[in-house]
Amino acid sequence: MALTREERETFLAEPHIAALAVDAGAGRAPLTVPIWYQYEPGGEVWITTGLDSRKNELISKAGRFSLMVDRLEPTIRYVSVEGPVVGTVTATEEHVREMSARYLPAEKVDGYVAFAMANHGEQVVVRMRPERWVSSDLGSV
Repeated sequence: MALTREERETFLAEPHIAALAVDAGAGRAPLTVPIWYQYEPGGEVWITTGLDSRKNELISKAGRFSLMVDRLEPTIRYVSVEGPVVGTVTATEEHVREMSARYLPAEKVDGYVAFAMANHGEQVVVRMRPERWVSSDLGSV
C-alpha cells in the first residue's frame, strides 16, 4: 500500500540510516552508500559529506541524488525520495551537531562533534528538494 503524503514525510523525518544513490557515470552502476540525513516534513533533505569526497563530486556533476530509508518492524515500510540539488554550503559545527544529535545518544554528541571537526576535513551541506517519491507499507510478515 502506498503511503499518504503525510505518512511518507513523517517516516522520512524519522532518524533512519539512508541509502544515498547518485549517478556514477557511463559504464558504472550508481554509487550507493549509507548516510545520515536531516529532513522536516515539507522541507528539503540535507546531508553532509566531505568537500573532496567522491559523493560530493558525483552529486555536483549529476545535480541530483536519491535517498531510500526502510524499516522491518512493526511493518515493512520504505520511502524513496529523489530530487535536484538546490544548494551546497560549507558545513559548520552547528550542522555537524544537529546531524549527530539526530543519530547519537546525547552523551555522545560532544565527543563525536569534536572528533568530526578535527578529523573529517572540510565538509559541505548538500540540500535536495524532494521531487519524486516512492513509498509503501507492505504490512507485517
